Amino acid sequence: MPELPNRQILLRRRPTGLVAPDDTELVTTPAPQLAEGEALLRTTYVGLDAAVRTWLNDQPGYLPPVQLGEVIRAAGIGEVVQTRCDAFAIGDVVTTLSGFQEYVIIRDDVFSTPVPPSDATDQLAVMSVFGPTGATAYIGMVDVGVPQPGETAVVSAAAGATGSIAGQIAKIAGARVVGIAGGPEKCRAVVEDFGFDACIDYKNEDVAAALKQHCPKRVDVYFDNVGGPILDAVLGRLAQNARVVLCGVISSYLTGEHPGPTNYVNLLAKTARMQGFNALDQWGRFDEAYAALRKWGDDGLLSHRETVFDGIGSCVDALNGLFTGANIGKTLVKLSEPSAN
Repeated sequence: MPELPNRQILLRRRPTGLVAPDDTELVTTPAPQLAEGEALLRTTYVGLDAAVRTWLNDQPGYLPPVQLGEVIRAAGIGEVVQTRCDAFAIGDVVTTLSGFQEYVIIRDDVFSTPVPPSDATDQLAVMSVFGPTGATAYIGMVDVGVPQPGETAVVSAAAGATGSIAGQIAKIAGARVVGIAGGPEKCRAVVEDFGFDACIDYKNEDVAAALKQHCPKRVDVYFDNVGGPILDAVLGRLAQNARVVLCGVISSYLTGEHPGPTNYVNLLAKTARMQGFNALDQWGRFDEAYAALRKWGDDGLLSHRETVFDGIGSCVDALNGLFTGANIGKTLVKLSEPSAN
């Protein structure tokens, strides 16, 4: 077969703060040749989450850091164009850790998941809801948050990909749901597009005072994506037996500094619990999550939005946009035209 050019973005220097132009390099290399048991995926969309930025630091985490000279890691979706693997046929739509590159090798392993034909025609929905982002929201909210009818749930980064879905799951469970987001446009989207009962604008409001206003019975479930002062403010408003779900720490991903909350003593006073989770530990339950999310979607109970950048050259801008407030919903970079649409 003719050689396919593969544009990739490599990590050249550890970033400090936002990713600078000299921290990465755009290169063109031949697409990899297949060995037995492999397939070649043409990336259609790369998904951006704040965790991508943490992988650029030389720090251990739930996945190892990206090494200098390597393709920047990120989740993506694409279509099989060559195959020597029985698990994948040409034309299959698959989610995988594509990275910032136009072609990637996939294998029949835990990181590469075929998309059912019924979902393959809407790759944006897969990346926003019916994929790892939705599974993360589902597992965190259902397993750790456990919202009940009549309770109050609060979600930070509520206009983002995971937060917007987590809040809607709490709403489906019968809870009153209050979001926290930055700026009037995002707060409007949280209420009007994602169906939250209220949204606090942390950039223009006193969060502690607003929590008193919108959560008069205090907070039973807090789905935390940001850490820092917002986590501290919500800890100060916990209800008896509250559950705090630790999903992300966006506020400190650029600095690497994680100041401890002073209001953690409320966990003792309110007999509350605060628990972190990693959706990858529950990989075997992703089918359960997808089935529930699809049913809610079919019933009209879930909404999603995307912020889509165009072309591999915009990957770094898209990543930085997660920290400058440029996104509502899932942030994606379109690398090629989906043929399944």
